[in-house]
Amino acid sequence: LPQANIVQVEDTLEALQAIASWHRGRFHLPIIGITGSNGKTIVKEWLFQMLRSEERIVRSPGSWNSQVGVPLSVWQLGPEHTLGIFEAGISKPGEMAALERIIRPTIGVMTHIGDAHDEGFGGDRARKEMEKRLLFEHAEIVIDAHSLNVIEQEVRGDGTSVIVRRGNDDHAFTIPFTDRASVANALTCIAVCLHLGRSAQWI
Repeated sequence: LPQANIVQVEDTLEALQAIASWHRGRFHLPIIGITGSNGKTIVKEWLFQMLRSEERIVRSPGSWNSQVGVPLSVWQLGPEHTLGIFEAGISKPGEMAALERIIRPTIGVMTHIGDAHDEGFGGDRARKEMEKRLLFEHAEIVIDAHSLNVIEQEVRGDGTSVIVRRGNDDHAFTIPFTDRASVANALTCIAVCLHLGRSAQWI
């Protein structure tokens, strides 16, 4: 490989993560870090679709949320970007601390906690959620199922009408889904956009 630079290290994964963490530290912009058992990629892609006309977004390709996928995703950060959206997945204790150092989200998002990877946490779902929340150790805000107070929710035809309360303000939306998971993911995206200063009308 005559045109390659080769760096010899004792642990290639640690080296990759360290380089990505250093790279992340060069940029100061809002970073959304998403974790949970289900819905990470959907929420990330829906947020991208909603915000891409106003922001220059860097995001995880596909479902790159592993110990290797996260540093490769964050490595894409550049001076042209105004918003980052990265997802983080874990399968056992001790993994999230490394991902937090790489992503360093300013906005944390917790999606649904289900049974995925329960075996890696001895079947203790509360322990798994605590481990996942380590991603938000330095986040300015964490958005989860409790971020919006759902006042009314009704399935109407092919959609779901909801009225949500954030602070002292009520907002009405029609979500083009009826299944519980999609409605929950849509509400998560709505909460993120409201936090980012978008109006209910814009959403």
